[in-house]
Amino acid sequence: MKFKPLLAAAGAFALALPAVPATAQQDLSFDAYVQLLIAKARAEGVSEATLARMPAGLEPNDRVIRLDRAQPGSPTSSGYPALAPYIARHVDAARIRGGRSARAEWSGTLRAIERDYGVPGEIVVAIWGHETAYGAVKGGFDLSQALATLAWEGRRRDLFASEWVALMKVADKGYSRGELQGSWAGAFGNPQFLPSVYLRLAADGNGDGRADIMNDSADALASIANYFRDAGWREGQPWGVGAYVPSGFDVAAYRTPIAAPVCSRVHERHSVYKPVSEWRALGIQPQRAIGDDVLVTLFQPDGPGTPAWLLTSNYRVILEYNCSNYYAMSVGLLADEIAE
Repeated sequence: MKFKPLLAAAGAFALALPAVPATAQQDLSFDAYVQLLIAKARAEGVSEATLARMPAGLEPNDRVIRLDRAQPGSPTSSGYPALAPYIARHVDAARIRGGRSARAEWSGTLRAIERDYGVPGEIVVAIWGHETAYGAVKGGFDLSQALATLAWEGRRRDLFASEWVALMKVADKGYSRGELQGSWAGAFGNPQFLPSVYLRLAADGNGDGRADIMNDSADALASIANYFRDAGWREGQPWGVGAYVPSGFDVAAYRTPIAAPVCSRVHERHSVYKPVSEWRALGIQPQRAIGDDVLVTLFQPDGPGTPAWLLTSNYRVILEYNCSNYYAMSVGLLADEIAE
């Protein structure tokens, strides 16, 4: 999971935390900065017991800093890597088998999720497969240390400082520091939620009164579905369908003129939205059933003569989870394979 949906919320946190220069390690010691975080968490109601155990012995993690600084910035090239090789790697036979097995094992839970949240079980399972290989790879970083390090390091201080405080609130629900491990960037559990997302959207999938996305698969699956419902998933619509594009059709002529405020490199590759009926009239033929009145965008990522899709607004919901066409396409195509 990426950070786009959280950036606005992080800004409010910045108003409450004392300003610290971006070169934090030169201006304020790590220990001193952690005390600022503790004070903020205390002011937001975190218990003293949690504030004693979760920051105990914290030291900056140099590997986390290196990983963060190695993240790519804005692309300078107008080109895009081909989608097909990415799909071949991420929608492979092993992941399809794992998804079908998980869907069968959790069929009862997934039926209840489809009824309660309106999100197809195969979509939920596909997210689970992409994020943690169906729970096999959840990350081993101490989240308290990782988030405190990222906040102190300063490249995205507001985001990670607010996430550290949110993590303390998660811990206050009775989770041990050993349970609260995940990625170097702070995502954790089967669905790889950030702490603030957990607090807002984690769901109890087995009725025990607890939303344990780390250890309980039913809770994790319900939480993913809750995320999708919250992001606007439209029940009864596919994420997209394959489409036949006639030879010589100029897809670029229909590219959207609207500049997206976020993830512009993702959305600029999509066409304008038109009802399926209008695309049919232009010669674009859906390869699976979809209503003529459904608004869709045409996407042919690898150029003329290569596979194309008509994408619904549900595709944009997948992008809310991770704003990448490569990720969203691989989730949708994996879900289709799981459902077969």
